[in-house]
Amino acid sequence: MKYKYIDLHLHLDGAITPKIAKKLIKLQNLKYTKNRFKLKKLIVAPKNCKNLNDFLKCFELPCDLLQTKEAIKTAVILLLKNLKKQNVIYSEIRFAPQKHTLKGLSQEQAVLAALEGLKEANKNEEIKSNLILCLMRGKNNEKENFETVELAEKYLVKENGITAIDLAGAEGLYKTEKFEKFFKKANEYNIPFTIHAGEADNYKSVLTAVNFKAVRIGHGIKAAENEETLKILKEKNICLEICPTSNIITNAFNKEKGYPFKLLYSYGIKLTVNTDDPAIENTDIAKEFKYLKKNFNLTKKDILGLLNNAIDFAFTGKEQKEKLKYIFKEF
Repeated sequence: MKYKYIDLHLHLDGAITPKIAKKLIKLQNLKYTKNRFKLKKLIVAPKNCKNLNDFLKCFELPCDLLQTKEAIKTAVILLLKNLKKQNVIYSEIRFAPQKHTLKGLSQEQAVLAALEGLKEANKNEEIKSNLILCLMRGKNNEKENFETVELAEKYLVKENGITAIDLAGAEGLYKTEKFEKFFKKANEYNIPFTIHAGEADNYKSVLTAVNFKAVRIGHGIKAAENEETLKILKEKNICLEICPTSNIITNAFNKEKGYPFKLLYSYGIKLTVNTDDPAIENTDIAKEFKYLKKNFNLTKKDILGLLNNAIDFAFTGKEQKEKLKYIFKEF
C-alpha cells in the first residue's frame, strides 16, 4: 500500500538536494561546481558525525545558496514539488530568516520571498504547506531573534502562510533556558510554537521547553532518560517531532540502549515522524517510516496513528485538518 504522508519538521536549508542546488547556482550565476556528484559530497552529511555541531557544518553551502529573494522563492517551490513526488500531502517548512541576510536581504524580505514561493506552490490542491520561522541559538543575536518574533506576529495566519515559530541551532552550546524572553513574547502574541529540545542536550531541556508552553518539541528523544519528564509530556499532551535518521547521524541517543521509539510510544507520548534535513541526511519521509516499521514492527494501525497525530498537532486551521482527516479515512 502506498501511503500519503505528513512532515511537520522539515528545514528549508536542510532540504536543498544536489539537483535543487544546481538550479540555484545557475539561477544566481554562482561559482560553485554544477556537478551533482561533487555537490552531493558538499551537502550530504558523513555517516560518522561526532555530534550535532559536526552535522551543522553541512548547512554552509545550502545557506549560501539562499541569500536572494528569487533563490528563496525558487527553493520553496522546488522543495514542495519534491514533496509531492514523495506523496507528502501536508508539510511545515521551517527556516530562520536571520540566516538569509548575508547578502543584503532583510529578514522581512526573506520571509516575503518564502511566502511568495509558498503561495505559488500551494495553488496545487494536492499538497499544502505552512511556514515556521526559526529563532536561532547563538551569540549576539538577541535583536535578530526578537525581530523574527515580530515578523511572525505580523504575518501570522491560521493556514497557507506563517503559522508558528521555533528555536533551532546548537542546543548543547546554547541552553534552552536562556531563550525564555522570546517565548514569553510569543505567548503574549498568541503565536504557536515548537522548540528543538532534548536532541543535543538532556531531558531538562525538554522540561524547559514545556515550561515555556511549547505544544510540540522538536526531536525530544532525551525525554526517554527521565520518567518524570515522560509523565509530564503525557499529562500535558505534548507532541514530539521525532526524526530517526537525523538522530542516528548526529549520535543523539545512546547506541547501546537503541533508538527510544518503543519506550516513548509504549508510554503513550504523542509522536510524529519527520525528516528534519532530508537532503543532508539522504532520506525522505517514506524511509523514516520504513526504518521504524522494520525495527519496531509497526502495524498499519500504528502508522495511521502516527499520521493522525501529525494532523492533530499541525500548526494549521480547522478546515485544513478536516480535509487531511478525510483523506486518511481512505486507508
